[in-house]
Amino acid sequence: MLVGRRYQLELTPLQEQACTLFGSICRSVWNTGLEQRRAYQCRGAWMNYSPQAAELADAKTEHAWLRAAPSHILQQTLIDLDRACRERGTFRVRWRSSRRWSPSFRFPDPKQIIVQRLGRKRGQARLPKLGWVRFRWSRSLGGTIRSATVSCDGGRWFVSFLVNTGLDPTNEPDSRTAAGVDRGVKVAVAVSDGTMYNRKFDTPGERRRYRRLQRRLARQVNGSANRHKTLVAMRSVRRRQRQRRADFCAYTANRLAVGNSVVVIEDLPIRNMIRSARGTVEQPGTNVRQKAGLNRAILDKGWHKFELALRNVARRTGCLIVKVPPQYTSQRCSVCGFVDSESRESQAVFRCTSCGYIEHADVNAAKNILAAGLAVTACGDLQPLGGSVKQEPTGNREELLFGCLPIRERSGIPQLRPREEVKWSRHVGFAGGGFAR
Repeated sequence: MLVGRRYQLELTPLQEQACTLFGSICRSVWNTGLEQRRAYQCRGAWMNYSPQAAELADAKTEHAWLRAAPSHILQQTLIDLDRACRERGTFRVRWRSSRRWSPSFRFPDPKQIIVQRLGRKRGQARLPKLGWVRFRWSRSLGGTIRSATVSCDGGRWFVSFLVNTGLDPTNEPDSRTAAGVDRGVKVAVAVSDGTMYNRKFDTPGERRRYRRLQRRLARQVNGSANRHKTLVAMRSVRRRQRQRRADFCAYTANRLAVGNSVVVIEDLPIRNMIRSARGTVEQPGTNVRQKAGLNRAILDKGWHKFELALRNVARRTGCLIVKVPPQYTSQRCSVCGFVDSESRESQAVFRCTSCGYIEHADVNAAKNILAAGLAVTACGDLQPLGGSVKQEPTGNREELLFGCLPIRERSGIPQLRPREEVKWSRHVGFAGGGFAR
């Protein structure tokens, strides 16, 4: 099983300059390769990794600045670009700006990476053209190294090792329980058993400091040294918030995936939910500021990061992650099943207008999510685990085992459909522009 191990680097000034230079060269290679691919596609031609790698080798003989970086990290940049263009489309891949993009590059050859432990809190790794770099030994590797990625985050440098632990993912979970999870903006995670997980990721002092830094940044000149220092300070504040959010998501996901064999979440289109409502000049949007506040609240709670952490832990524990449609989960009564928007009295109070059932709104939604994830069999058996399966739903259906796993990912109630296979689309390349121009 492949896992990641991240450590904070302790670079010398010369090593930090070299890492910054390597990141700039990789950014230039990415932008040049992306420009070439877009030009080829506009002309109806095809361009992929192989010809671009050959052109890069020829360009290194003419441009000395390309030879300053290791060849493997430049080739890996083109591989990442090729994968991004195939997955998203050539014109959907973004440029890497020198002001907004954080330097990052990967060493893909494990034969050139040597890791040694110096003491209880220190270790060192040998990387091509960087030599021995020291890092904080915060945890053991626990396997063989496959690759190493060096990145900068908030003014600090980190190294991430891709490690093969040699262990197969667990197929059988330890427990036989199921849990529904509702993600919200007031409470980050609400579970169907009534448990709620929430945390503030910034402090009042950090909010005041960040506002002062924003005002200072607005008065400074573009490209000045003082402006760069202010940006570094602002990124440091954001980095601490991201670390707290990642820690919360990992902790909550571990609690849910270890204690349950099935975890049901909503299939939320988060990218569409956080779009701006400002509209256009001809058709301006309404409630733009309110929608912007909702977008910030969604991003602050880290919905997608929590889902990624949940799937990561599920690889090890064998827990099954089920995604269900989110329609009417917050308006449906978990007792009688009556759907009414008036039942949601406030953000936290749910009072059914039909049966009078009172429950926390997020917990009631989590119970509906759990019921949708476990799905109702044609005979009406509602027992989540251990119940009898007398017959299956008609139409497109999958095997549903209540006494043993796995329960397949489902998206409809009560009919089940097989998991959709991802079909990779080949995007037409293009000719023109390149490294050896």
